[in-house]
Amino acid sequence: MKSVRLTIWVVVIALSTAAFGQSDAQKSFDKLKTLEGDWEGAVTLTPALPGMNMDKPIHVSLRVTSRGNALVHEMQEAGTALDATKYDHPVTMLYLDGDHLALVHYCDAGNRPRMSANGSPDGKVFDFSFVDVSGPLDRGHMQHSTFTIIDANHHAEDWTFMMPGDKPMHAHMELTRAK
Repeated sequence: MKSVRLTIWVVVIALSTAAFGQSDAQKSFDKLKTLEGDWEGAVTLTPALPGMNMDKPIHVSLRVTSRGNALVHEMQEAGTALDATKYDHPVTMLYLDGDHLALVHYCDAGNRPRMSANGSPDGKVFDFSFVDVSGPLDRGHMQHSTFTIIDANHHAEDWTFMMPGDKPMHAHMELTRAK
């Protein structure tokens, strides 16, 4: 009888630990939030666009907001004024949506693609795949995004933009935490 009660007690404790433990998606989102801060680095575009100067570094700002429920990602050319009427300044919101990570990219092309990721098995690579898009598509839309944490002061971002005619353009950014 004692062994039955002990077994029941062990099972109850195991189930309650599982129920109150963090999900893999929550752990992944918490890991993504460690990127909070300002970042700068080089951008490589493939294919390169004629007339587009990629000599200037990119500035990325990541900020945890909404009581820890969202991560705001803002991107702009380093050294430019924060003036979205003159300069590109896309904003991306990353958040936890049930058992997966999600993002909405508020694009300078005037649309809002949504993407989803299943978390990161290694806690370092977050691979977001296209779900859907709202808004006009005549100037293209963001299709894919990957965030790779290298260490506390370095991360990489890869963004794939589908240009009109379904021609992909890939942007790769090697970012260093700004001091």
